Amino acid sequence: MNNVRYINKETMTGINNDFQKQNLKFDIQKLKEACDQVLKIKGFDTSLGIPHFASISLNQIPGDPDSIKGNKARGVYWTKPDATGKEVSRDVTIDESKYTELVEDYKNTYFKEVYEELSKRYKLGRVRLLLKEPRSTLSWHRDPEPRLHIPIYTNPGAIMVIDQAAQHMPADGSVWITNNLKYHNAFNGGEENRVHLVACVLDHNFN
Repeated sequence: MNNVRYINKETMTGINNDFQKQNLKFDIQKLKEACDQVLKIKGFDTSLGIPHFASISLNQIPGDPDSIKGNKARGVYWTKPDATGKEVSRDVTIDESKYTELVEDYKNTYFKEVYEELSKRYKLGRVRLLLKEPRSTLSWHRDPEPRLHIPIYTNPGAIMVIDQAAQHMPADGSVWITNNLKYHNAFNGGEENRVHLVACVLDHNFN
């Protein structure tokens, strides 16, 4: 762990920072209420084949509910799964730009306002609620594009690591963009669920 560096307020302003806090904030209580509303409508999809990880898709390809089912709820990523260090791809490539319609069931929640505001500022792909269960981790992997995060439920032990930098993103309504083009991981070392709203961002440049 000696090579891991923790991001503080001073380094967050760096041009090449892989955790970029945006000048935008939402009402955290309304976010939690909206999350709870969605969970009453539809529980987390636990059929993704990833232990301790689940999702709910908030948007879809217009008129196509199948666009958020199966491996389309995951999307392509790259990982180095064994001692050889050889990179392999997982899942299918998705045209993120087609995901422009908020799912009808969620239009009466605060997520409609959030989705509309984010869409004014960023070119978005899929927008999902992502669950990380307590005492669990993802694989070391990279994605095709950056991710936008709005933490909704979290705890101090929920950490994201990009390259060798670690960051906890608190649930205070803040919006972050993370450089998922680099190898990264997310783990929840706490004893409560970690739930973030996570969106694919198609027009953000970290260079």
